[in-house]
Amino acid sequence: MYRILSLDGGGIRGLLATRLLQKIDLDLPKFWTQFDLIAGTSTGAIPALGLAAGISPADLSEVYQESHAQVFKDSSWDNVKDLLAVTGAQYSAAGLKRVLANLFGQKTLGDLQKRVIVPAVHLDNQSADPVKPRHWKTKFFHNFAGDDSDAAELVVDVALRSTAAPVYFPIYQGYVDGGLAANNPSMCALVQALKEGEGPLEEIALFSVGTGLNPKFIPEQEGDWGLLQWAYRNATPASPTLRLPLIEMIFEVSIGLADYQCRQFLGERYHRLNPILKEPIDLDDGAQVYRLNQLAGRIDLKETITWLKRHLTIAAGG
Repeated sequence: MYRILSLDGGGIRGLLATRLLQKIDLDLPKFWTQFDLIAGTSTGAIPALGLAAGISPADLSEVYQESHAQVFKDSSWDNVKDLLAVTGAQYSAAGLKRVLANLFGQKTLGDLQKRVIVPAVHLDNQSADPVKPRHWKTKFFHNFAGDDSDAAELVVDVALRSTAAPVYFPIYQGYVDGGLAANNPSMCALVQALKEGEGPLEEIALFSVGTGLNPKFIPEQEGDWGLLQWAYRNATPASPTLRLPLIEMIFEVSIGLADYQCRQFLGERYHRLNPILKEPIDLDDGAQVYRLNQLAGRIDLKETITWLKRHLTIAAGG
């Protein structure tokens, strides 16, 4: 059996995913080492690359809890200078880069212990071929062997490319957040595995972990919206935390598409863990760390543990 672990994007909600993995690790010690391929988009790229480097879910959870203030550091002067993110990104990438550098140092994708795939969006393919025009496109960084391997890429750079959420963080090395294309990278990972000859499909199992189903919605039935409303909208009683409707929708609606596709292809060999959030949590809301920890502690993982025992070879712990 070829096993895939996939981790969604979701900003600070990545803490929920790492805490759930940490809980599973108590019942199935080192279960995460059983996966052959680990995929992660945006915030999910960080634990995906971390697990592939041999960093435990507990240590990754600690990174989220200790570094969120550094990553989402803002000031009144920054808000004035950027006109509340109208003319500049809400946050600098400097804090996140320091966190990642402390975590991964100078490791490359080729140094990792597991195969990985991490989506990002390349803003300019810089094509000089008249048959292949210049355009933006999705880039899937991976460390499989072959001419298209990204094994020489620094882990820090790949993570920063995949997490460069528009409006929130600056463009990084010509890339922005992979969540614009695949905020749930499950299907990307499945296709990559098949492309690399890791199939057949009947021998692939995939465990997909989300960052919480975010209960955001737009109540208008006949809204005559223009650029201002879609690009930036003040909170309302009906949608108290809806700030960037179009960007938030792009990040979140594609998650369900990958879930549907994987269910159809894999059936029982696919399992999705994505708890429902009682209230919306923005991707940069570091004040919700306590709530995320509390939620993770309450989630019943019996079904997930049963599925993992069926598809992994590691024995249950005490």
